[in-house]
Amino acid sequence: MNYKDVNIPINNVILKGRLRIAENQKGLVIFSHGSGSSRMSSRNNYVADLLLKEGFSSLLFDLLTEAEDTIYENRFNIDLLAERLVEVTQWISKLKEMQHIPIGFFGASTGAASALKATPFLETSIKAIVSRGGRPDLAEPILTKIKCPTLLIVGGNDGVVINLNKKAYAKLSDIKKMEIIEGATHLFSEPGKLEAVAKLTCNWFVKYLKN
Repeated sequence: MNYKDVNIPINNVILKGRLRIAENQKGLVIFSHGSGSSRMSSRNNYVADLLLKEGFSSLLFDLLTEAEDTIYENRFNIDLLAERLVEVTQWISKLKEMQHIPIGFFGASTGAASALKATPFLETSIKAIVSRGGRPDLAEPILTKIKCPTLLIVGGNDGVVINLNKKAYAKLSDIKKMEIIEGATHLFSEPGKLEAVAKLTCNWFVKYLKN
């Protein structure tokens, strides 16, 4: 096991998380998962493991408690999820081992919307963002306020989401890039496709996740 379980106290709830701490860490990547997923996501944990090998710490956490997750509408309450992400980011940045460490966001599916929406509230704290199969269109009103390098990764066979990402991409004003992985569907479950996502993600954070 290369992670430790953490309990994150946010207001009147406890959120469960998985924290990986790299030796001589270059930065910290906080994951925001999509609806119906959790800190246990095999895809996000795969990316986190590769990031660890590259010297990046990571935090995967449940944006909702088990009780909250039973209410279907909560999974798509982008404002609530973004608020949680802001609070968790503020919590972890106060940990002794995480002070003065550059922070980035990795958002998957609807989690990309909450990551984008949370970023302006954290001002200059977030240094880079990666979206995997994301729904940045759900954060459309604040896209022009994103002031850090943003990478959008989309599967080549994810037709509707490709178009939504293209529209969102046009509204991003800082350093940006869109990568379409040919032959991949929304979950990148085809052989080698998730590995491609992980490599693109690592390269982006190596280049831009700096103070």
